[in-house]
Amino acid sequence: MLAERERIARLSRVRELVFGSLDGLIVPLGVVSGVAGGVGDSRVVVVAGIAEAFAGALSMGAGEFISARSEAQVQQREVERELEEMRTAPTYEQRELSLIYQLDGMSAEDADLVVNTMARYPKAYQTAMVGKELGIATLEPQTVKIPEALTIAVSYLVGSFFPLIAYFFLPVPEALPLSLVLTFIALVIVGIIKGKLASMNLWVSIFEIVVVGVVSAAGGYLLGAMIPHLFGY
Repeated sequence: MLAERERIARLSRVRELVFGSLDGLIVPLGVVSGVAGGVGDSRVVVVAGIAEAFAGALSMGAGEFISARSEAQVQQREVERELEEMRTAPTYEQRELSLIYQLDGMSAEDADLVVNTMARYPKAYQTAMVGKELGIATLEPQTVKIPEALTIAVSYLVGSFFPLIAYFFLPVPEALPLSLVLTFIALVIVGIIKGKLASMNLWVSIFEIVVVGVVSAAGGYLLGAMIPHLFGY
């Protein structure tokens, strides 16, 4: 059972991988394409792209860490509050859990029987109450794992170099279409990885990622191209 939980936990890392990679492709593409369209100097594009890549990676990693830590702290406080209510108002809490089971389809008699039986086993009873009422799967304090934040940060950083790399070697007119092609290829790769990890149809997964990526990149490019003109550049 523990091995199965660890396997699911590893597979859930797909969220951080896809989230970081997709943002790492789309945001830098919008920035470098917008700068390229507005300025037309590859050196400026490279500087802007590198600055955005590292700033974005740090921001994404830090944001994931802080948000996950905040969520864990809130959940733990709610668990503690629920356990306190179970100690101070045991009859009310048993009735509440029985009603929850009845809403799930149990008869009143069976629900009362289940709750009264579990009440003899404190840990099982507490786990059931916390899970059913709060939707929190465990009584244990949730630890914030650094790998999640690192996965997002590294994925973002790796993804950001796909739209940028062409500008290291080519002038803007040649680099821009190549940047778009490389980013499209990277989106397809992310879609394949997501599809395999999630055991879903690869074409559907690729289509989802590519559509979201193309729409987001187009919006970023248009916005980036318009801003310099608004300021007279």
